[in-house]
Amino acid sequence: QVQLVESGGGLVQAGGSLRLSCAASGRTFSTYTMHWFRQAPGKEREFIARISWSGGNTYYADSVKGRATISRDNAGNTVYLQMNSLKPEDTAVYFCAAQSIIALKPDYWGQGTQVTVSS
Repeated sequence: QVQLVESGGGLVQAGGSLRLSCAASGRTFSTYTMHWFRQAPGKEREFIARISWSGGNTYYADSVKGRATISRDNAGNTVYLQMNSLKPEDTAVYFCAAQSIIALKPDYWGQGTQVTVSS
């Protein structure tokens, strides 16, 4: 099993930046594909980005492409999401998720961290 704890959220002005972190427990972190999702009030959870176990492959949703960078530190069991040029519509709870090798979708989720972007 993997336990995930997000941090780094907060209140930021439009145009600003945030770096979210997701610390994972367990010795098999490096085998998981890691994802970031977000959920805005009244909306469904939205995929933002994912990164392969090695960090060699990344994929972004169009809504954040060019403004977000996902990265990971397998030695430190942490995945990051750098968000730049933040917009009010980026306001949401941000979740990290882990997808094991045999899973078709993420099977472990963190509790989320709130990001609020003021205009």
